[in-house]
Amino acid sequence: MTVRIVLADDQPLIRAGLRVLIADNPDLEIVGEAGTGVEAVELVENVQPDVVVMDIRMPDMDGIEATRRITTAHVLMLTTFDDDEYVYASLKAGASGFLVKDMALEEILAAIRVVAGGDALIAPSVTKKLIEEFAARPEPRPEPRRVDGVTDREREVLTLVGRGMSNQEIAADLYISVATAKAHVARLLTKLDARDRVQLVIIAYELGLVVPPTGGSTT
Repeated sequence: MTVRIVLADDQPLIRAGLRVLIADNPDLEIVGEAGTGVEAVELVENVQPDVVVMDIRMPDMDGIEATRRITTAHVLMLTTFDDDEYVYASLKAGASGFLVKDMALEEILAAIRVVAGGDALIAPSVTKKLIEEFAARPEPRPEPRRVDGVTDREREVLTLVGRGMSNQEIAADLYISVATAKAHVARLLTKLDARDRVQLVIIAYELGLVVPPTGGSTT
């Protein structure tokens, strides 16, 4: 099945680079390009793509608001290291994942396919900055009312998801099979009424299962 893609970025060179990259893959097809958030929202309504590769900073309407208005496609955000303050807001708006603009080309293609399949992906560097952004927010964390019925093992899995680990990495860390790790994640999605893996990451932070790094530390 061909994954239908819309590219939304106000920089023509970025779109051109992605276009050339994607053109060599028969399972991926670009069905439209947009230079602003407004154009992206209108284009998605018209062409109904599977995935929107969305820049955060665009004129007229930024990628966060555009993502909030797009409900019929998975949104994969493009970010740079100076976009830290937008990461948390973008996830809350419904983004299915994040790409860092300097990622390897193969990783970008893999991310598009992962998101098209209904999973979510957050680059490890973005995961760290998401934790830092959440830690800096002044509002109190909500009570852990959403974890009723979650087993100890599922809580362990949720913690590892919050750290940005893949199913393969979770399986290795807990000495379980990849299929078992995937099953735990699926049950967490149901029990926590989470749309996708990204929302599980947010829930893990909100519940304090992931300890934010202190200034200057690394993860």
